[in-house]
Amino acid sequence: MLRNRRALALCLVAASALSACNKPHSESSAQEASEHVPVELTAAQKLALVAELPAPYSGGDIEHGKAVFMMCKTCHTLVEGGANMTGPNLWGIFGRKAGTAKDFAYSDGLKASGITWDTARMDSWIENPRAVIAGTKMSFVGLKDAKDRIDVIAYLKSETSPAK
Repeated sequence: MLRNRRALALCLVAASALSACNKPHSESSAQEASEHVPVELTAAQKLALVAELPAPYSGGDIEHGKAVFMMCKTCHTLVEGGANMTGPNLWGIFGRKAGTAKDFAYSDGLKASGITWDTARMDSWIENPRAVIAGTKMSFVGLKDAKDRIDVIAYLKSETSPAK
């Protein structure tokens, strides 16, 4: 009987410890956790972001861009606070200076390039990264089809920008 009580007590202690894992320790940790939850934009918000791009990118097909971007997902994440992988997280890429994403080891050439990512620079980069920065660590050979690049850029704008 004593053995059963010890086992029961041990189970109760373990259960209460496990149940505490899902509870924030303080209000500030609850607030911090909620700040890192990605907010899914509506279709209308995504289209509004794409419409801000210059032509021809403003007419890009987000869904087609998403399908083309599937090959990029093996190296890049898009969400705010997302992990760097083989390539850097791309959240906030538009208007960001190249080689400055936090905690990513860029090539010296990219860090020294002085590039600020806009649609024209992204288009050139996505077409042929090695032509833009000699010695880049990016192993991607590029997208030759202009429509694919336009659509990927529209998709990136819709996924890596906060709602306005």
